[in-house]
Amino acid sequence: MPKNKGKGGKNRKRGKNVNEDDKRELLFKEDGQEYGQVLRMLGNGRVELQCFDGNKRLGIIRGQLRKKVWIGAGDIVLCGLRDYEDGKCDIIMRYNADEARNLKNYGELPETAKINETDLFGPEGGDDNVVFSAAAEDVDVENI
Repeated sequence: MPKNKGKGGKNRKRGKNVNEDDKRELLFKEDGQEYGQVLRMLGNGRVELQCFDGNKRLGIIRGQLRKKVWIGAGDIVLCGLRDYEDGKCDIIMRYNADEARNLKNYGELPETAKINETDLFGPEGGDDNVVFSAAAEDVDVENI
């Protein structure tokens, strides 16, 4: 049997996540770009976005971000708009929570934008309008 002469296996290919704590320069949107918030993940590198210009779009995660930057529901992202398709956009970068708060303080994001919350655009009340008609002590379990 031949001797293994490689440099390692799967764990070496994954590498260390050294860029997580780095302070990077805050990128603002330019012409043809828009901020958006991820509503849900669709799979295959696609997400459903609510852009802050009021449109819902299908966002495609670009190849450079695909396996290096993990995007989840509720994240604030910068997306590049397409001239020929208004319903689709390309996700250029993901902002972490501190960067998103800074964008909100600078007035780039609207005040209604929710950062680090999973219930993005749902109602504020948590009861879901569920009404129970009979109390537990009034129901005879043996007669059911």
